[in-house]
Amino acid sequence: MSLSCQVSTERWPLIEPLEISRGVLTHLDTMLVELSDGAACVGRGEAAGVSYDGETTASMGAQIDAIRPLLHPDLAFADLARWLPPGGARNALDCALWDLRSRQAGLRAWQWAGLGGVEPVTTAYTIGLGSEADVRRWIRAARHLPVLKLKADAHRHLDTVRMAREEHPTARLVIDANQAWTRGLLERLIPPLHAAGVELIEQPLPRGDDAQLDGLRSPIPLAADESCTDAASLPALVGRYQVVNIKLDKCGGLTEALAMAGRAQALGLDLMVGSMGGTSLAMAPAFLLAQRCRFVDLDSPLLLASDRPHAMVYDGAQVPLPPAGLWG
Repeated sequence: MSLSCQVSTERWPLIEPLEISRGVLTHLDTMLVELSDGAACVGRGEAAGVSYDGETTASMGAQIDAIRPLLHPDLAFADLARWLPPGGARNALDCALWDLRSRQAGLRAWQWAGLGGVEPVTTAYTIGLGSEADVRRWIRAARHLPVLKLKADAHRHLDTVRMAREEHPTARLVIDANQAWTRGLLERLIPPLHAAGVELIEQPLPRGDDAQLDGLRSPIPLAADESCTDAASLPALVGRYQVVNIKLDKCGGLTEALAMAGRAQALGLDLMVGSMGGTSLAMAPAFLLAQRCRFVDLDSPLLLASDRPHAMVYDGAQVPLPPAGLWG
C-alpha cells in the first residue's frame, strides 16, 4: 500500500472586507493537502498559515515538498513533529493524517481520538473594525447570535463596545486588540470594559511584550493569542494571561493542539480555540478541541462568500458535529 500526497491552493473571497488592527482582509488563501493510501481512503487537511509570521501558501507548499520523499504508508504523527516546525504546513498534513487514519479504522475522528462523546458548541461571531454605520449594521445583523467578538485597535475600542450594547444588549462580548494596545491603555480600558460586561480581552499587547503584564490585576480574563504558539510557549504565559487561544495553524495540527490543551489546563490556564481563518474543513478538526474549551471562535465559514461541499451546518452560533463527508 502506498501513500501519496497532493497539495493545491485555493482562494476564498469574504462576504465583506474584514478589518483588524493589522490590516484589511478581502479574501483568504488556503492550502489543501490530500493523503491517499492508494486504496479507498483519502484524508484531507486545510491550512491558512500564520500570516504575521510570513507564512503563505507557497512557503507552506515548499515545506511539504521538502519532506515529500519521507512520506510512507506507516506515517505517524510523531514523524510530522520531527520533520516540520509548528505552523500551517504541519497542520494541514497532521489533519489530513487524522482524517485518513480515522477512515481507515472505520471510525469518526472523535472516536479514534478517544473522546467520550461530542456536543454542539457555541461560537463567537466576529465584528470587524469599520465606520460606525458599518459596525452598527453588522451588529444588528448578528442579533440572533449570543456571543460577539469585537475587533479593536489603539483608537477604536470603547465606542465599539458601546455600539454593541446599544444594538445587541444581551450579547456576551469578547474584545480582541490583536496586539494593538499598550500596558497604559489596557489599564485605562479595563474598568469601563468591565462595567460594560466584556468577558475576555484577547491579546492586548504585542507578542514579545508579555512581561509588561507582570503585576497587572484585571477582573476581566486576558487571553494570549499571538503570544501562544505551541506547548513550549505556555510556561511564559502563566501569571500574565488566564486563557490561551489555541489555533491549529499556529501549533501545527490537532495532535499538538490536544496535547497543548492538557498542558495548559495543568498549568491552570483556561482554553479558547480559534483559527487563522478557513473553510469548514479547517474548522472540523478544531471542533474536537472545542469540546474542551471555555471560549470558541470558529466562525470563519460564516464570513466567507462560499464554503465546501458537506460544509459544517451553523444553526445560528450553534455548531454540531461536522459531517463525515467533510472530515473525520
